[in-house]
Amino acid sequence: MNSTAPANALTLYRNGSVYSSADPFATAMLVDGGTVAWVGSEQAATSIQDDKMQVVDLQGALVAPGFVDSHVHLTETGLAASSVDLSGVRSLAEMLDAVAAEAGRTAGLIIGHGWDESGWTDRRVPTAAELDRASGNRSVYLARADVHCAVVSGTLAAELGLAALDGWEDGFVIRDAHETARTVSRSLSLTERARYQRAALDLAASQGIVAVAEMAAAHIAPAEDLRQLLGLEGSLGEAPSPQVLPYWGQLAQSESELAEIVSSFDGRLLGLAGDLNIDGSIGARTASLRAPYADAPETAGSLYLSAEQAARHVELATRAGLQAGFHVIGDAGLDTVIQALDLAAASVGEPAIRAAHHRLEHLELSDDSAIADLVRFGTTASMQPAFDALWGNEGGMYAQRLGERSTAMNRFASLFSAGVPVVFGSDAPVTALDPWRAVRAAVMHNNPAQRISARAAFIAHTRAGWRAAGTGNPMLGQLAPGTPASFAVWEADELMVQTPDASVASWSTDPRAGTPLLPALDTEQLPRCLQTVHLGTELYRAADFS
Repeated sequence: MNSTAPANALTLYRNGSVYSSADPFATAMLVDGGTVAWVGSEQAATSIQDDKMQVVDLQGALVAPGFVDSHVHLTETGLAASSVDLSGVRSLAEMLDAVAAEAGRTAGLIIGHGWDESGWTDRRVPTAAELDRASGNRSVYLARADVHCAVVSGTLAAELGLAALDGWEDGFVIRDAHETARTVSRSLSLTERARYQRAALDLAASQGIVAVAEMAAAHIAPAEDLRQLLGLEGSLGEAPSPQVLPYWGQLAQSESELAEIVSSFDGRLLGLAGDLNIDGSIGARTASLRAPYADAPETAGSLYLSAEQAARHVELATRAGLQAGFHVIGDAGLDTVIQALDLAAASVGEPAIRAAHHRLEHLELSDDSAIADLVRFGTTASMQPAFDALWGNEGGMYAQRLGERSTAMNRFASLFSAGVPVVFGSDAPVTALDPWRAVRAAVMHNNPAQRISARAAFIAHTRAGWRAAGTGNPMLGQLAPGTPASFAVWEADELMVQTPDASVASWSTDPRAGTPLLPALDTEQLPRCLQTVHLGTELYRAADFS
């Protein structure tokens, strides 16, 4: 929920740098309630300053539009932060030691998150029996980093009958077995959900994020989880927080089904989109591929929806004036989506499909032909640059799973140059709520041919996120006179202009470039958030910022 009380009627920020296309050399900004009233030079700031204003000395800090994280799972993010952190374990033995240590500290179900065996020397996950021994026969659920699979103890498996379900592999669970285990591990009251949601929203605000696209779905959390975020039941308290852009990933196959879904959220949904799964993940080997996995030739992944089902969903959403969208990662999964868009266009027409601005989440593996189809249908690509930073390195998970095909992953430059609208997010808790790290990952893509400029990446994580969500205010995500006061203040080591040529990314501090300055991203220390403000309301302030 969001407060509307302004932080101060008139606040003058000066002696810093303001990221504004209206004035690339601006060093000061005046905020009047919830609106940016003026941006300009230090000399001009001196002339307009008066005793009615609260004056903030930026001391060289950067004021920039607040980030939009275009794909998050808030409850999962809060829960992961309070679970056993397995992101740092580097072997099977370390994972089992972490489980044993947690069993010695707590009672009840042991929940962990973040393991990734692709970086382990042994690359083997524990069996159900090994987890039983480590935990003292406790119920254990440990989600992989991509949260599309997990390992569970034999005790939990017996309790839930997982061995009889599709996707059981001696403690490693995918598909139906995973969904059953995950549902039980997420059995939470509204009060518990509120605690996790509030923790995630507060963390987002501390990272300069002013809005998050919550990609809710029934297989992730029950409807009351999203209803609580929308203020329809329960309570998150009165403290201001980043704006929630609500999506619900549930398949609709009739007008009555769609109407029932929409009404259950009081008509507030932006779309029936997000984690409505066409396929799974590369890490779990459930992303649907045209050819088998390089490290598991017996499988080419899983397809969860047919083209006809997806097409009907797109058609109904288009007619209702809603965005439709799907979670799609593999190239065969993308083939299915494009076929669905073709079928839907045959019913409602291509212009209607383009006008609806449907969206695809992740879109990791694509080729030029598929990208051309996305341009034709006006489809937005909602992507996570941190995926490439984590898994796109030489010998990393992408290379292990896909072999030579790994160079076609996360094709940011290709999508941008073709004209596909691209927005960035974290998929938290899969990767951290850390937007500057995402911007850096896009700039420093492991495939040099897919690198983009810092400015393009920054816009994809700010202004483009608002436009993709269709919030109705085209001025959000930029700082100029008359725009909403939605911004963050950053302490940065150095401000620069990045100007890429056809093959490399170079840095320039030449003011004649006429481009707003952004933090240098090749330094050891990424920018630190000092303050976050949305629509004139302060969401976060660092203890040392005054």
